[in-house]
Amino acid sequence: MAAPLTMWDGVLEITQMAQAKVGDPLLWALQISSNLSSHGISLPSPELASVLVSYICWDNNVPIMWKFLEKALVLKIVPPFLILALLSDRVIPCRRSKPVAYRLYMELLRRHAFELKGQINGSNHEKVMKSIDGVLHLSEIFGLEANDPGILLVEFLYAVVCQLLDASLDDEGLLELTSDKKSIWPIKPQDMEIDGHEIFDEIRMEHNEKLHNLNTVMAVELIGRFLQDKRTSKILYLARHNLPTHWPRFIERLQILGENSSALRSSKVLTCEDLLRLAANKCTILTQEPKKNLLQKFHAVTGFESPLVTSSAVLCDGGGSISSLWLPLDLALEDAMDGYQVNATSSIEIVTGLVKSLQAMNGTTWHDTFVGLWIAALRLVQRERDPIEGPVPRLDTRMCMLLSIIPLVVAELIEEEERVDINEVPGSRRYDVVSSIQLLGDYHSLLSPPHSVVSLANQAAAKAMLLVSGINVGSAYLDCLSMNEMPVNCSGNMRHLIVEACIARNLLDTSAYFWPGYVNGHINQIPNVPPQMPGWSAFLKGAPLTPIMINAMVSTPASSLAELEKVFDLAAKGSDDEKISAATILCGASLLRGWNIQEHTAQFITRLLSPPVPADYSGDESHLIGIAPVLNVLIVGIAPVDCVQVFSLHGLIPQLACSLLPICEVFGSCVPDVSWKLPVGDEISAHAVFSNAFAVLLKLWRFNHPPLEHGVGDVPTVGSQLTPEYLLLVRNSYLPSSGIVLNDQTKRRLSEVATSSSPHPVFLDSFPKLKCWYRQHQKCIASALSGLVDGTPVYQTVNLLLTMMFRKMNRGSQSVTTITSGSSSSSGPGNDDSSLKPKLPAWEILEAVPFVVDAALTACAHGRLYPRELATGLKNLADFLPACLATIVSYFSAEVSRGVWKPASMNGTDWPSPAANLSNVEDKIKKILAATGVDIPSLAAGGSSPAATLPLPLAAFASLTITYKIDKTSERFLNLAGPALESLAAGCPWPCMPIVASLWTQKAKRWFDFLVFSASRTVFLHSNDAVFQLLKSCFTATLCGASISSNGGVGALLGHGFGSHFFGGISPVAPGILYLRVYQSIRDIEFITEEIISLMMQSVTQVACTGLPKERLGRLKRTKNGLECGQVSLAAAMTRVKLAASLGASLVCLSGGLGLVQLLFKETLPSWFISSHRSELGEEEDGSSLGGMVAMLRGYALAYFAVLCGAFAWGIDNSYSASKRRPKVLRAHMEFLASALDGKISLGCDSATWKSYVSGFVSLMVGCTPPWVLDLEPDVLKRLSNGLRQWNEEELALALLGTGGLDTMGAAAELIIEMQ
Repeated sequence: MAAPLTMWDGVLEITQMAQAKVGDPLLWALQISSNLSSHGISLPSPELASVLVSYICWDNNVPIMWKFLEKALVLKIVPPFLILALLSDRVIPCRRSKPVAYRLYMELLRRHAFELKGQINGSNHEKVMKSIDGVLHLSEIFGLEANDPGILLVEFLYAVVCQLLDASLDDEGLLELTSDKKSIWPIKPQDMEIDGHEIFDEIRMEHNEKLHNLNTVMAVELIGRFLQDKRTSKILYLARHNLPTHWPRFIERLQILGENSSALRSSKVLTCEDLLRLAANKCTILTQEPKKNLLQKFHAVTGFESPLVTSSAVLCDGGGSISSLWLPLDLALEDAMDGYQVNATSSIEIVTGLVKSLQAMNGTTWHDTFVGLWIAALRLVQRERDPIEGPVPRLDTRMCMLLSIIPLVVAELIEEEERVDINEVPGSRRYDVVSSIQLLGDYHSLLSPPHSVVSLANQAAAKAMLLVSGINVGSAYLDCLSMNEMPVNCSGNMRHLIVEACIARNLLDTSAYFWPGYVNGHINQIPNVPPQMPGWSAFLKGAPLTPIMINAMVSTPASSLAELEKVFDLAAKGSDDEKISAATILCGASLLRGWNIQEHTAQFITRLLSPPVPADYSGDESHLIGIAPVLNVLIVGIAPVDCVQVFSLHGLIPQLACSLLPICEVFGSCVPDVSWKLPVGDEISAHAVFSNAFAVLLKLWRFNHPPLEHGVGDVPTVGSQLTPEYLLLVRNSYLPSSGIVLNDQTKRRLSEVATSSSPHPVFLDSFPKLKCWYRQHQKCIASALSGLVDGTPVYQTVNLLLTMMFRKMNRGSQSVTTITSGSSSSSGPGNDDSSLKPKLPAWEILEAVPFVVDAALTACAHGRLYPRELATGLKNLADFLPACLATIVSYFSAEVSRGVWKPASMNGTDWPSPAANLSNVEDKIKKILAATGVDIPSLAAGGSSPAATLPLPLAAFASLTITYKIDKTSERFLNLAGPALESLAAGCPWPCMPIVASLWTQKAKRWFDFLVFSASRTVFLHSNDAVFQLLKSCFTATLCGASISSNGGVGALLGHGFGSHFFGGISPVAPGILYLRVYQSIRDIEFITEEIISLMMQSVTQVACTGLPKERLGRLKRTKNGLECGQVSLAAAMTRVKLAASLGASLVCLSGGLGLVQLLFKETLPSWFISSHRSELGEEEDGSSLGGMVAMLRGYALAYFAVLCGAFAWGIDNSYSASKRRPKVLRAHMEFLASALDGKISLGCDSATWKSYVSGFVSLMVGCTPPWVLDLEPDVLKRLSNGLRQWNEEELALALLGTGGLDTMGAAAELIIEMQ
């Protein structure tokens, strides 16, 4: 309840009497305090503060009253900050007419504004802070509720500095230079100032003007002190972090003051340079600590000395190579080259997120980051200069990554900076890209072009030389130019191709041609070349599409988007013949080798595969029927493995699937009589178009695997997510109607492609025929075949197909076609082949195929059909409708897993024999495994034994596949059957896979190395111990190779890929390459994380034991800044520990994706910390100084590993598509940490490990991934902060709260005050 008014009259009476007597301020203060206490008024009193300031301003603006006020502040009779707020509101607007009062106000600021203790937790603090809010209208200005004293404190101090700043600018006439040219604070009097009865003579006016100027200097110096003081600067950091709409205005004013202030130049304590530095310094004291390097953190056993971030310069010290920084990038790029999988997410998005994560975690500059990115991509190309032959992606896919994907990644990063970070130096990343490519000229061994691209590199160099020489020529001239005709040597390298790719995407301009050493000289005259040849330039000028022209454009990529667009228009709007020719051109060299325009080529093809319904179309059948020849050309053109990988890398798989679904639906519903004539005279049927489209569609997901296979937790792994439903879901997410904001250009490009086909979401229900097959396919894989009913259409179709398949195979008087459970009434083969082929739509045939294959296999098992006849019959079926191969795969995959069929003896009589080279294949497999450190004693020996057997379904499928010719026509179907056969054989007992490989090596001798390598991978499906050994080899190769003389572990881990170009046979395979080609098929994926953590811990122990001599460890002394001696060896050890953690994080994320990372945070890590691991330390180390060091390093390794896993899976910010999964998982993990710190959970691990993990994880999160902190609950952040403070980690605790947003800003302010 408010005090009676008469009491304040008494206070004023006491004050007036003391003022009149010019009494002692101390006696006055004691008298006022006694008076208030007698009336039950608690001190400090907000009401007294208001009374005193109102009394002084302005009727009693005399020196004695300011002394009374100062004494009241010293004795804490009035709240200091409320007095300052009241004076700010009264004095600052009148500072010109009342310069002495302004001076005294600033003196009070200097004395009391920096004393923060007791301001928000003393007596009446809530009432005081709300009074301050009422005086300065803080809640109204900043838009925050006035319910947290800590938040009000931040707002108050920020407001005081802003008022001083605006007043100083106004006093010097600089406010007009600001963008808004006014202040939001009351810095000018509301009414005209009247001096009353005072008469100012000239001397008095001069004195006031001098005092006014001195006041401006003092105000500027106070601003500098607020920015420099350890406590208030931290408070202002909180304002910067949580009031982002106000901070740019503040920085602009600081910069104007620093650049133009005459008062600042007059100051003796603050220079212009100091203020500008403070204005430009975005990392104030609060965040400096989480931005230091990792090595200092490891040096300090306790104390928040640094975050876990290492600069690139440091990494080169102490035995680490800069290549180690980018090891995860090398692994990710190599993983994208696996031809057995495609990805629904663009590699541009994946690599962009990875690069951002590594840049943040490594603390490198963007120049170093771009250098690392280019070098990793160059290593990718050099790794497979001479790849082994086989149905796998070749050099073109690797060149796509280097010259198409990586430039697009760089473009994304530049666009992000120019779109988001407006406070940085404009275009700084763009400059870093230029300098990084200039630096590539020093890496000669990486720049040597593979043989197949030498001519293109030379052409790029020649183009630059001609321009530097002042000769500007077009692409047509260069196409006709021979290097022998150039008067000087203009041999090119990979950097010339990189520069051309960047120029094409506006990342560079032709000034790059003038870089020192970029060209070898000048030429004085243009070389003579033959007359213009048919090609792209002639076509762009209007030349017709002749056969010669078409061949030239198919074999040479387009050089510009304009050329591509003209071909696309012809394919969309030209005559029938022109459409086919244009489609053929688009699927030629422009798709595979047109790296500068490759993304546009793939998009044009995708759009042509899903053309909109013409406005004037009125037919009953689908409009796709009329363009079947064009669609078939496109589908066949994109079927090769490299082409599918190009679509995958560019993120077009979801839209490609969406384009193929209606084609399959429409043409699968047509009877085979529907056909079309091609310009070359050939004829294609609806069955052919359907089969070609269906074969490509099935490559886009792992159709022959059970739907739930490889599921981890409640999130399936990446491989199993590739279902039709998931692909459509991803495609639909790019539509504007999805509501997702598409900031980056890659997603905008994908959105344009998706919208061009249909602006509406597409679902599997839109394709009833395909959905029916898909459900039958899933049922076939999951359970035994059933449901065939006598007399139904499906039953009749089964008999028709069996008759066609076995028309020439009879046993005595019984037709082979009676194998359908003996109930067929078929009378055997007809008079000619065509009459036996069912005139049925493809979907009806596919529905019957499982029953057909089941009947045939049953007949073979019961001796009513010879194995050779079975293989011939299956081949007849596949030749009739190649799409049947998919259903045959489904059926055999299911039957092999059921294990109910008797084995088939591969003796060369009934079934083909592998005896000719089985022992050789097994021997090569053992050599590959031995070279990678894997020893499996249980591998069977003596494979040439006549007892070699295969399960009957596998024997039948293998026999079917070897009937195919290895040619271009069969390639697209072998690409479908090959991985399925390998998966089928891999799931069977050893040595089924070597037997299958032996059968195929007899047919395809040039594929021997590929087949042997594929067979060696299946060992790991049968033995978790083999997987562990391979993982161990990966760690050993990486850490043992991480020296200055090696390639930082990358060379030892990934080697030169795999090939047959060494030692006259297949070369040893690096362990990393083998693992990247194995993990997709490992079924028990969950155990991998535990094994990787175990290997990491072993690596830490080994690093500590080998890198830290015991005599040195004994001399280590703990100091304020870390360890006093032995820092060189410790630095080297820390680099290797970090390398082991980055390898582990990469392997976890590649192996299991989001699901495995989620499991890591929610289950694996908590279980590890709860369990005891003391026994893992040797007896000699346990309890010793080395043991304590190992325990600490383990915690830091786990922290770096965990944050890297999260960064790779979720991204460091919210731009990554998977970031929406982060909050739930991260909250659960941080709740575990907080509960353990609260003492609610008992831990079994070493306390040093736990402490280093928590402090390391939090410091990494604060310093490298601050958006993660905003995902967490404020209560959890406060509990974590309290736990860290118990370990004397106050700075880290403050950094955590300071990064937590508005919900923890008040708590952060309170902690700053407590730390005072």
